[in-house]
Amino acid sequence: MIVDCHTQLFDPGVMRPGEAVVVQADASRHVQSLSPVDRALVHGFKSVYLDTEIPNRTIADYVRQYSSKLIGVAGIDPLAADCLDELAIADEELSLQGVTVSPALQNFHPCATDAMRVYAACAERRMPIFFEHNHRNPAAKLDFARPHLLDEVAREFPQLRIVVTRLGSPWLGETVLLLGKHPNVYADVSGLLRQPWTAYNALMVAHEHGVMHKLLFGSDFPYRSSAECIEALYSINQITLGTNMPAIPRAELRGIVERDALALLGIADRRRPSAIMEDDDA
Repeated sequence: MIVDCHTQLFDPGVMRPGEAVVVQADASRHVQSLSPVDRALVHGFKSVYLDTEIPNRTIADYVRQYSSKLIGVAGIDPLAADCLDELAIADEELSLQGVTVSPALQNFHPCATDAMRVYAACAERRMPIFFEHNHRNPAAKLDFARPHLLDEVAREFPQLRIVVTRLGSPWLGETVLLLGKHPNVYADVSGLLRQPWTAYNALMVAHEHGVMHKLLFGSDFPYRSSAECIEALYSINQITLGTNMPAIPRAELRGIVERDALALLGIADRRRPSAIMEDDDA
């Protein structure tokens, strides 16, 4: 199974403070970009700090049209006054299967009290949480973006599945350390594959530290399609041709592409009717 863990529905040119994100009118381009994959996660986003939102209801309505392929992930801002209510609605009413936050783009320390309440709710609901590392916005607070700040979160909530997007770039070493330390911390490779040298170094560090099995595939749409990213991943060793630099084993690259992220993140179990019935009985 090929799972694209990181896609979004927005125009990348409008994510600025004080401007609402414009959800792409031609959503067919999103579906077409996913032709090689079996399932894909579509992430919502909300930031009170940036006055920006990809609404959870929009995500839910969209993935419902392609329910055999798409799975929605809620955008939750821990600084929003009604964030826990929004989380409950996302889970119980909209059937979204995870949560996306971005400390840098939402202006909160990852271990702030409000954020810890959101993590606790996610752990209780068995919803994986994705830490978004898109820092292209000039207003992003890089002080809150460091992956090592998630160590306390992982220690406080050891059962919570955590995904560090973009392998925590540019702090790759911190993310690799987290992957090796915490069983339920993962990372996706979205965003890296547009930068071959950075991607090669990141994957080599992960390989040398024995954590390649913790890496998940992600295309980072709308910036790149799944097909382009799969091709880039399998071609990563071209950078070593004619040099003495080591190659990353192809089996490990294939593992990233074919890894069943839905099972690892607990999403497969959450989507089973039997799992829902078990929750109701509890």
